[in-house]
Amino acid sequence: MGASKDETNAAATKAQGKPWDDDPDIGRWKMEKFDPSWNKGGMLEVSSFSTRFPRYEEKYLQEAWPTVQGALRDFGVTCELNLVKECITVSTTRKTRDPYIIIKARDLIVLLARGVPAPQAIKILDDEMTCDIIKIRNIIRNNETTHLQERFVRRRRRILGPNLSTRKAIEILTGCYILVQGGTVAAMGPSNGRGLKQVRRIVEDCMKNIKHPMYHIKDLLIKREQAKNATVANESWDRFPPNCAKTNAKQKKPYAAPSLPPQTPSKIDLELESEEYFLSDENKSAKERQEKLGKQSEKVHGNKRKREAALVPPKENTAGPSDSAISTNNGNVENPEMGMALQKKTKGFSNGEAQESCPRKH
Repeated sequence: MGASKDETNAAATKAQGKPWDDDPDIGRWKMEKFDPSWNKGGMLEVSSFSTRFPRYEEKYLQEAWPTVQGALRDFGVTCELNLVKECITVSTTRKTRDPYIIIKARDLIVLLARGVPAPQAIKILDDEMTCDIIKIRNIIRNNETTHLQERFVRRRRRILGPNLSTRKAIEILTGCYILVQGGTVAAMGPSNGRGLKQVRRIVEDCMKNIKHPMYHIKDLLIKREQAKNATVANESWDRFPPNCAKTNAKQKKPYAAPSLPPQTPSKIDLELESEEYFLSDENKSAKERQEKLGKQSEKVHGNKRKREAALVPPKENTAGPSDSAISTNNGNVENPEMGMALQKKTKGFSNGEAQESCPRKH
């Protein structure tokens, strides 16, 4: 079916140029500031957001809370700091006119919970400012182990650089505020620019080990200089950024987990192995009694063997007299003087016995 005549005329009228299309004074992407007269009746329902904050931020939030309350009071938004539950809550009131201000207040408390100073976080209430919270802890998987945790810390340190020089360079080139805190990176920048996208790309490439932040900084510097040159404004700039292709560097050896000693079997494991775990209490007691009797009998037999070994008589010398004794009795002594002395002693010993045997005469 063909289009009707009225539809054709409407399409032709819509395709015609408007007198304000070529007007340079009209900003088509400019965001107008909210006027409270646009919503005189206020909000029909109460909207609220809550977020938790770490305990180490409690002292600073207490000090900066009057400043935060004063900034939100101007927009008709209430805020509550609960130190018991460690949470911040923002909600609309009857004085709230801007419907989108509650979203800005939510971003404000998120930035405060991530450690952004209160004077800097309050800037998010401006319509031209927006923020981005980049989560970097889950980029490196299973970073709870020791070597992966060290890798996470090293890559996060690249974003900061020595003396925070890398972070400052990124802030200047992108026009954004950056804060690295724990497992997140908080960024604040203008909503009409590409700064937040550039920051997210730099952070993710750094944590994934794709490209070092210094190469991104060089790219941004070159693009800034080339943007000033009108001759190459309409050309491709791919040939200008430095090439950061990986070289064939020596690969590190894969991490080897330390070998742990074998686990000592528990009492239950030993009982399962010997099938004692499934015995009843009576059988267990009978088996223990039998083992105890066996140990006692072995000890008794051992003591008996020791006693019997002590009663065994020593072996007698059944050999005949020695040659030296025979030669002495026969008088065949090699030393004649010794032989004579022995004969005298023997003779005197025999005479003494004879005298003792004879009775004395009175």
